[in-house]
This record gives sequence, C-alpha cells and structure tokens, in this order.
Amino acid sequence: MATTALSEATFESTVTGNSIVLVDFWADWCGPCKRFGPIFEAASDKNEDIVFGKVDTEAAQELAAQLQIQAIPTLMAFKNGKLLYRNAGALNASQLDGLIAQVREYEGQEKTSGQA
Repeated sequence: MATTALSEATFESTVTGNSIVLVDFWADWCGPCKRFGPIFEAASDKNEDIVFGKVDTEAAQELAAQLQIQAIPTLMAFKNGKLLYRNAGALNASQLDGLIAQVREYEGQEKTSGQA
C-alpha cells in the first residue's frame, strides 16, 4: 500500500478512523527525511493493513504547530486513535519493523470478559 498524504483536513479522521496509523512528519529540504522516506514506503508495501501517512510540515505548518513538531523526521504511531509512539529521528528498517510489531501487539486498557 502506498503512503497517504495527510493534511489538517484529513489527519484526525485518518488517525481515528483506522486501526493502526503511522505518520511521518517530513520536509523536502530535510536530509534525514529523504533517507527515511524509502524505508517508510517499503514498510507500507509490506503492511497493507496499516495506514502509512505522511505530513509535509511545510505544506501543513498549522498541523505541525498544533502537534508541536519541533524536529523532523518525527514518527507517530496510533492504534485505535490512541498515540502509542512519538519520536524525532529516522529509524532504520529493522527498528521500524520492530515498532510495527509492538503496535500490533499492544492491547492497551481494553476490558477483558469478566470485568465490569
């Protein structure tokens, strides 16, 4: 699955309307962003059940400010609308695969049968 460009208008609905969403905040002038981009794209091809969104911080400056993005690339991972991971800096493919596995396994505070 290809990555999806996100904007102020689509960010919240994408994050809350999908089970797992990874978002890469980037800019065209950012060297580390350019190195991370192909890694993020390759992961999207291997994980078609996950939404991989990209936010161009130059085009979506208001969204980046609202989310307090101060360094790029910044990666966020959401599961069922809940932010599970946020970190500035590029990951290598192995690190990104590990993060995806952790997000998949996360169960959070959901109730189990037998709890009131």
